[in-house]
This record gives sequence, structure tokens and C-alpha cells, in this order.
Amino acid sequence: MGDPTRRYGLLLPHFGEHASRENLLEGALLAERLGFDSVWVRDHLVFHPHGMEGQDRTHVDPMVTLGMIAGVTQRLILGTGSLIPYRHPIQAALALSSLEHVAGPGRVIAGFGIGTFDHEFVAAGLGGIDRRELIEEQVRIIRLLWTGEPVSFKGKFYEFTEVDIHPIPSAPGSIPIWYCGNSLASVRRAVEYCEGWMPGRITIKTFRKRVARLRRLAAEAGKPVPTAAAIPITSPGRTREEALSKVNWQEMMDQARKQWELPDSGKWETPEDLEGALIFGPPETIVQETRKYHAAGLSHIVYDLRFRFDEWLECVQMLGEEVLPVLRRLDAEDAAAAPAAREA
Repeated sequence: MGDPTRRYGLLLPHFGEHASRENLLEGALLAERLGFDSVWVRDHLVFHPHGMEGQDRTHVDPMVTLGMIAGVTQRLILGTGSLIPYRHPIQAALALSSLEHVAGPGRVIAGFGIGTFDHEFVAAGLGGIDRRELIEEQVRIIRLLWTGEPVSFKGKFYEFTEVDIHPIPSAPGSIPIWYCGNSLASVRRAVEYCEGWMPGRITIKTFRKRVARLRRLAAEAGKPVPTAAAIPITSPGRTREEALSKVNWQEMMDQARKQWELPDSGKWETPEDLEGALIFGPPETIVQETRKYHAAGLSHIVYDLRFRFDEWLECVQMLGEEVLPVLRRLDAEDAAAAPAAREA
């Protein structure tokens, strides 16, 4: 066994033109068989894809997707990366605790994020609302409801009296809540009221600085350091050129210019400037890039194969057979070396 704090997951193909029952079920079963730790979903109400990805607007509801996967797997963690707060928190609390109830104890991670698109909140009657405040109030309500006790609440956005839900999580803290975002503020919010921090696409250079901030804020607050995770766009191939040819990396540059630290080159020009946000190449390269994330403080990586969903099962197999075993071996070596390093 490798380092138990390091986990490896996959984003499920529940959106776009390849979102099929067969891909979801066969992929999840294959992932569990190959030893992956987790599978993850996105969340949208009115799905308008990002410019960089395919424009098919199919989007299978995340809780329906994870409920189906729960029924055919025994071990995989079921993660949301991330739920967007257009649901009522009573409904969100019940959906998540119900998912754990049917999946089994400790198999759910609830990632929440404020979302990207205004049109979804307008459609839900929440246009103009401050989502940063909304999500914090929702998390507070969800945690109260997960006690199973009758809850009365009056806040800025929600008010109700004597509400209780059942089932509740299997144990206190058995459904960790992660804050999903890549901004400086997302790191602060993760420390303030969550157990994990999970950006999506983020460069290694930016991630490293965010983790330093995560650790500093946690120490100042006297709190445990939240789990640090990431969801890089991933494209395996037998060569770097083959893997890169499948990815719309030029469109990724638009996000890079707006959100991330400048690369060492001082400008956004080449795929290598997207280091960490994009992982592409043969298995040994994917191992190397993942290890860079580990060195920067990452505990849970989720490979986002959205550009390869047309070859979904083949890519999962390559990662599971040629990347995961190497990473597990290196994790075990790291774990064995850690006590000696502390004694020295």
C-alpha cells in the first residue's frame, strides 16, 4: 500500500455527447477494479459548456449519476466537484446524506462552489444574489440538519422552523465538505468552514502558493489544514504530441491569463506554460506531473479526461494499469522514508 493520505480519482463522463449509461457504469466498475479511490461529477442546472470543451449540452444530474454508481460499486468515494448553490439547502442535505446511506459509510465528499455562470441563478430565481454569502449559509444549514435534530433557522436567505431530515450521515464528519475554487478567497473560505479545498484547473505554480496560504491561515486559526486537491485536464497518450493533439489547450490560455500566476517564462505561449492545469503525455510523464503536485502539497488528484471521453475506457485503463501502480509504489517509498527523515 502507498501513502494513505494520497488519493487518485476520475471525473465521470456524465456531460457532453459521450454521457451514456454504458460509459458511466463500465468506467466506474473499471476504475474500482483498477484501484482508483474516487469518481467525481460536475454540477449545472442549465448547462452551457465552457468554450474550450465540446458544445453538446447534455448534462446528467450529478446526484442521479452518483446514485447509479453507488449501486454498482463497493469502495469508490463519490465526490461532487462541485455542487453549485442553486438547490435549497434542505434538499441538498437530504440528497447527500441519502447518497451516503445507499453507498455506505464514508463514501461521499461534498464539494461546493459558487459556480461560474449567472444564467443558472437567474433561471432558478436567484439572480443578483451574493453567492459567496449564500454558500456559507447553506453549509451552515446542511451541517445543522445532519445532526438529525429538529432545526429552526433564520438567516439572510433562508428561514424555516422545526425541520429534521433522515437519514443523516453515518457519523459526525463522515461527509466532509470541501470548498471548490482557485482564488485566494476560496482558500480562506476553505479554512473558515470546510474540511478541504479543491480548485479545478490550476497551474502548479499557483497551486503551490495557494497551499502555502492554506497552511498559514490554518495555523493562524488553530485549525487542521484542509485536504488539498485538484482536477487537472488530463490527456494520456503514447507520445506527448499524440496526447496534446486531443486537447484544446489554446482556449485554456484564456483562463490562464485571467486567474493564474505567470509562468516562469513570463508569458502564456506554449502548452508547457499550463503546467499542472494540463497534464498530457505518456504514462511516465503523467507520473512525473502528478508527483510535482504531491511536492506542492496535494493529497487528492482527480484526472479530468473530458477531452478524451470518446476514448474514455481506454484512457482509464492506461491510467489504471500504467500510472496508478507506479504512483502507489512511489507513495509507499515516501511513506517508508518519512519516519527516517523525521528522526534525522
